[in-house]
Amino acid sequence: MTSLTRDFFIGLSNSTILNKSAKKFGTRFGADRFVAGTDFDAIIPVVRELNEKQISCTMDHLGEFVMDRAEAAYAKAKITHMLHQIHEQQLDCHVSIKLTQLGLDIEESFCIQNVEQIVEVADKYGIFVNIDMEKYMHYEKTLAILKQLRKKYSHVGTVIQTYLYDVERDLDELEDVRLRIVKGAYKEDQAVAYASKKDIDENFLRIAKKRLLGKAFTSIATHDHHIIEELKKFADEHHISKETFEFQMLFGFRVDMQRQLIKEGYRFCTYIPFGEDWFGYFMRRLAERPQNINLLVKDVFYTEDNKVKKQPLIAGAAALTLLVCLGRKKKKASKTV
Repeated sequence: MTSLTRDFFIGLSNSTILNKSAKKFGTRFGADRFVAGTDFDAIIPVVRELNEKQISCTMDHLGEFVMDRAEAAYAKAKITHMLHQIHEQQLDCHVSIKLTQLGLDIEESFCIQNVEQIVEVADKYGIFVNIDMEKYMHYEKTLAILKQLRKKYSHVGTVIQTYLYDVERDLDELEDVRLRIVKGAYKEDQAVAYASKKDIDENFLRIAKKRLLGKAFTSIATHDHHIIEELKKFADEHHISKETFEFQMLFGFRVDMQRQLIKEGYRFCTYIPFGEDWFGYFMRRLAERPQNINLLVKDVFYTEDNKVKKQPLIAGAAALTLLVCLGRKKKKASKTV
């Protein structure tokens, strides 16, 4: 059942029609729990508040699989503006970017030009740029572009998805590169990726431990407290400095655990997504953890102190209307094809 639920939400996240339709609804109906907002300037207070709690941030202007040059140029402008604001506001913050949002599926040279302009601004300010890893079909191109950028810029790194079989082979070449270690959030063929949670978790721990023993800074991105506890123990046993790595979680997740890790002296970073193109990201968050669906239902019908909202039927009807509208659009579009 868990696998079917995951496949269902991953399927929704890949729907171009649903992604476009969802934009006009804004980050309502539960998405605002995990998406900070639609405009970076408006969420600067959120970043500042987290900084005051000794939490650094990485900002992701949502969007991927862009096939229009103007849309890619718009994304570049938004990310560049964000870099200027991070510098001017003196925020403890770096940025995460997706190559498909910047034109990788349009033309590789066009994408590289856009990314290089972003990295050049970030490098001038000393702000780190993390190139998010996307679907496996983009894996080799992403690593190639990273290597090309690092010939000129040092403040750039990428992500290792541990559900892929062969990522360990690339670790040696990336030993000097700042990396984020994640499990992976896309549905991949079993020919290239582990499918079971057990195998993915084991590979995550193997990769994370190897990185912790290395010399480059590593972000360990997980909400799994079992994995976190094992890595904390591993770091203690091998006398690994807390300054050489950080734990990282998504905005809106496991806030209690975040506070505890900071209290224990660990470096911590929150991944904050924002923007109008929120639907695909939100669906993948629901796919990753069935518990997230429970959080969504709770947000619609209950207050923070677990009391039924005064108008739960109105809120529930609004959420239902969203799903029905999106479903009708998808069905209508499929008939016209």
